[in-house]
Amino acid sequence: MATVSAKGTRLNRRGLETRQTLLRVAVRCLAVGGPDVLSANRVAREAGLTWGTVQHQFGDSDGLWAAVLDSVADRGPGLLPVPDNGVRLEARVAAVVDRIWEALDKPSLRAVHNLRISLPHQRAELEQDYPRTAAALAAWDVKWRQALRSAFAGLPVDTERLDRLHSFLPGAVRGLHEEQYLSSLVDVAEARRGLVEAISAYLR
Repeated sequence: MATVSAKGTRLNRRGLETRQTLLRVAVRCLAVGGPDVLSANRVAREAGLTWGTVQHQFGDSDGLWAAVLDSVADRGPGLLPVPDNGVRLEARVAAVVDRIWEALDKPSLRAVHNLRISLPHQRAELEQDYPRTAAALAAWDVKWRQALRSAFAGLPVDTERLDRLHSFLPGAVRGLHEEQYLSSLVDVAEARRGLVEAISAYLR
């Protein structure tokens, strides 16, 4: 399907290039973070464009952030590994943890993280102030749940616990990932091994 502007008009080649420029700059600005992380005007300035161009392309900041989420989800490879029926549960868990760990260093994932931190935390407020962004985040959650189920396909795991895992695994991995940059006595490599063992035991 052709990409269209916020008003529903089909974008020509120049319009498509402008759209991609804005999305790239938006990801970069979000990844850097800062007090004005939710400023779509900042994105326009950094891209050398006007707020009117952002409005033409996305309608408003809500449309921009929703498009960023869709763009990151669409252009990146699958987050989780394809299941290998010859791999035991603990090795499968380790592969999933490793893949998430690697993804956390990507600017696009940092951008999504900083966006989520900066948006309203209450669902009702988020849906009221940023309805399109809220819908895009909900779509992310559905894709993540499906990806996790696929990653453990063919293994006799507890399905209810697997669904709970989809909620706490990203935060658990992110916590250890951030720990490596702190002045800490924690052995992160050992902590990762402990996380893999704990998750494996939980899913059995």
